[in-house]
This record gives sequence, structure tokens and C-alpha cells, in this order.
Amino acid sequence: MAQHKSSKKRIKSDAKKNARNRSYISSVRTAVKKLRVAMEKGEKPETVSSLFANAQTLLARAATKGILHKNNAARRISRLSVAVKATTKK
Repeated sequence: MAQHKSSKKRIKSDAKKNARNRSYISSVRTAVKKLRVAMEKGEKPETVSSLFANAQTLLARAATKGILHKNNAARRISRLSVAVKATTKK
């Protein structure tokens, strides 16, 4: 257990950051899942592109905030982009 005042404070602040990061990464996952489901269902290209734009924005913001590594976010965006292009061509 923490003994110093600073380490006790650090535990509290880490818990807050962890909750905030978990919430944000959850919203990113939800956006990506909605996009994938829409692509599988064969939704209209306008719907898919708007969902992609939302997912892309959330991923980029997560990278900016340090929740995801920037290369990780870029890779995910790239792969989603390729998948969206493949489904909208059909």
C-alpha cells in the first residue's frame, strides 16, 4: 500500500486517467464496430462513408491524446479505408 502522500495522490489520478482512457477507447471500438456491421449489411455508401469519417476522427483524436500510439491509429484508419473502398465499389 502507498505510504507517501504523493504516491496516494498518484493512485487517485491514475484511476481517473484510466477511467477516461477506457471510456474513450470504448467509444472508438463502438464506432469501428458500427462501421464494420454497416459494411457487412451492405448499407448505402453515404452511410458507410459517414460512419468511416466518424471512426477516423475518433481514432485520430485518440492518437493525439496519447490513448493510442499514432502508428497504431494510422494502421487502423488505413485498414478501415481499404475495407470501405472495397465495399463501396461493389
